Amino acid sequence: MTKLKAIVSLKCPACWEGSLFVKGNNPFSFYFDMHQKCPHCGENLMREPGFYYGSMFISYIMTGFFSLAVVGGLILGFGVDWRWAMFVLAIILIVLYAFIYKISRSLWIHFFVSKK
Repeated sequence: MTKLKAIVSLKCPACWEGSLFVKGNNPFSFYFDMHQKCPHCGENLMREPGFYYGSMFISYIMTGFFSLAVVGGLILGFGVDWRWAMFVLAIILIVLYAFIYKISRSLWIHFFVSKK
């Protein structure tokens, strides 16, 4: 397994086997509770109070670039009116909310913890 696959699969950054989230690794589920420690290797996943605030910046950056690409592609590529482009973007972001949240948390902890 590669680091990128571990991030996308929402796996522990230390062992790449344990799940980060309590209800499995479905990135689209709206169940957001995380394990305190990795169920496989025991790595502390709750590093310190406020640790995951940094993942908000990752989420913000990912959402910003994604929004520019979607709206720009719809307007410039398909000639869609900007109001419809914004409506389509809003629907897509609502559907992808849980995915963006979980991937940004996974990416954030993988920045700071390396594989053992």
